[in-house]
Amino acid sequence: MINLKTPEEIKLMRKAGRISALALKIGGEAVKPGVTTKYLDDLMNDFIVSQGAKPSFLGESGYPACACISINDEVIHTIPSSKCVIKNGDIVTIDVGACIDGFHGDNAFTFACGEISSNAQNLLLITKKALQIGIKAVKVGSKIGDIGFSIQKFVESNGYFVVKEYVGHGIGRSVHEDPNVPNYGEPDEGALIEEGLVIAIEPMVMVNDSKIIRRHDGWGVVTEDSCLSAHFEHTVAVTKQKTKILTDCSDF
Repeated sequence: MINLKTPEEIKLMRKAGRISALALKIGGEAVKPGVTTKYLDDLMNDFIVSQGAKPSFLGESGYPACACISINDEVIHTIPSSKCVIKNGDIVTIDVGACIDGFHGDNAFTFACGEISSNAQNLLLITKKALQIGIKAVKVGSKIGDIGFSIQKFVESNGYFVVKEYVGHGIGRSVHEDPNVPNYGEPDEGALIEEGLVIAIEPMVMVNDSKIIRRHDGWGVVTEDSCLSAHFEHTVAVTKQKTKILTDCSDF
């Protein structure tokens, strides 16, 4: 069931979104060669708690950390580790959320560590643009399929591939709610986009049309052929006036 939000609830979600976005900014600014992903996770966790909020992912279905931090061919859900040291040339995806006043925010960004390859640079550019295109497709009276169609069409027209096994989602009092928001689909299909809908749009894009596999820890997901993957995400709300990005507080 889709839980539409009132204007008052969306204001509360803006607060959660802002904390989530600032945590992401803090984590991204700390991405440097020699830093561990556990160090980044601790920074973001400490900030979220300092704001009177709770990390949305910590304990969600048993997840053991504040954020998911995935590097290069890691697609999503990688657990931060003191043994995972970031290197120059890596691309580092941070996916983090915060909960305050009973509502969640959720966002992700893939950061460049030092000098990255031109291939990696273009992957980041296309994936970030795909998110922007997906957000533009959010309009009252349109369908969820319009979002995925616009993302997939753009990504594939640029020679890249969307991950189909993991999708965006509704968000509110739970970090994952209905409806699912795939990064692929057909126009005018899926749930109706109405005023009060709040969703997390999150294109995950691969260099190759690779299969993905789950690691033995039951969480981390990687591309089978070790190709690069990127991931960008915003929480957006449909209001009477316009679509609002609740996790947009600055340019990262």
